Amino acid sequence: MTAELAFTNARIVLEDSIVSGSVLVRDGKIVDISEGNVRTGEDLEGDYLIPGLVELHTDHLEQHYSPRPGVRWNMTAAIQAHDAQVASSGITTVFDCLRMGADEDGGFERGEMRGMADAIQAAEREGRLRSNHLIHLRCEVSADNVLEHFSDFETDPFVRLVSLMDHAPGQRQFQTMDQYIFYYQKKRGLSDDVFAEFIARRQAESARNSTPHRLAIAKVCSERSITVASHDDATLSHVGEAIENGVKIAEFPTSFDAAKASHEAGMSVLMGAPNVVRGKSHSGNIAARDLAEKGVLDVLSSDYVPLSLLYAPFVLADEVEGVSLPQALAMVTATPAKSVGLNDRGRIAPGLRADLVRVHRQEGVPVARAIWREGRRVA
Repeated sequence: MTAELAFTNARIVLEDSIVSGSVLVRDGKIVDISEGNVRTGEDLEGDYLIPGLVELHTDHLEQHYSPRPGVRWNMTAAIQAHDAQVASSGITTVFDCLRMGADEDGGFERGEMRGMADAIQAAEREGRLRSNHLIHLRCEVSADNVLEHFSDFETDPFVRLVSLMDHAPGQRQFQTMDQYIFYYQKKRGLSDDVFAEFIARRQAESARNSTPHRLAIAKVCSERSITVASHDDATLSHVGEAIENGVKIAEFPTSFDAAKASHEAGMSVLMGAPNVVRGKSHSGNIAARDLAEKGVLDVLSSDYVPLSLLYAPFVLADEVEGVSLPQALAMVTATPAKSVGLNDRGRIAPGLRADLVRVHRQEGVPVARAIWREGRRVA
C-alpha cells in the first residue's frame, strides 16, 4: 500500500529561496514541490517547512548517561531521554558523540562507550527512537588508552564521523592558561602545587601520544571511509596537519586564521549554535557570528543545547548582513549532511528522504510544531 502525505499553505525553505506552496510525500520520500496551494493536504497555516536538522556534534547524550559525577543512568533510558529532546528540537539525524580515551578530565572506562553504542543500535532496531542515530567518536589523542577504546569500534558501520582532539594545556582550545585555570584549577579547587603537577602530566601525555595516535586513527578512518574532523585548530600549522590527515570538517576553530585556512582548503568549518545564540564562545575564543560575517562558517552544531540548532539560523538571518534564512538553514541541514556523505537528506527536493520540520516563528525563539522522519510523524 502506498503511503502518501501532502502539505499545503507552507513557506517551503529550499536551498536558495523560500516559496509558498505544497509538498507531496510518498513512501517516505519527497516526490513533488509545487508553488501555490495546488493540492489538498495538511494545512501548515503559513508556517515554514524546512528539512530535518542534521546534528554532527552533540555531547548531550553524555549528560543523560552521567547526570552527576560518578552517577550512571540506565543506557536505554538515557538514550530515549536524549532522543526525545533532540527530536523535539527538529533534529532528525543525530551523530551521538562517544568519548574515546580517559584523561585527567575523567572519562569512561573501556567498554562503557561500546555498551552505549550497542544500546543505541538496539533502540533503533526496536523502534524506540524518533531521530536517526549515528555515531561520532570523539578521540582524545593525548590519552594513553585512546587506541584501546577506539579498537572497540573497528567493525561498527554506525561510526560515520571521528574527531581528533587534544585538550592538554597550551594546545588548541586552551592556548592561554586563563581559561584552563578556570576550567581545571578553580572548578576543582586545586592548590597551585597540585595544579602544576596536573599540567605537567597533561603536557607530557600530549607530547608522548598526540602525534602517533592522531596518525593511527586517521589511517583507520581513511581505510574505512569514515569522515575525519579536526578539533579546536588554532594555527596554520594545525590546519596543515589536518590537511595531511585527510580532515573534511574543522570543528570549533579558535582563531579566524585557522577558520579561513580550513574553509579555503575545502573543509566544512563547524561552530557551535550556542555560540551564535549567545554571541560569543563560552571558552573565550572567536565568535561564530564573526566567521559568518566573513563568509567562512559552513556548519552549526548544537553542542550542548539541542534547541540551539533550530534557533541559531534564525539569529544569523536576522542579525548578520548577507546571510539569508535559506543560507543559514543550510548550515544545519544540507551542508552537514553533505560533509559526512549523507546525500539522501538535508534538502527539500524530489527523491530525497522526507525528513521535514514544521516551524512557527514570528520573532524570537522558533517553535517546531511537527517533525517527520522519512514521512512518518515522530513529534
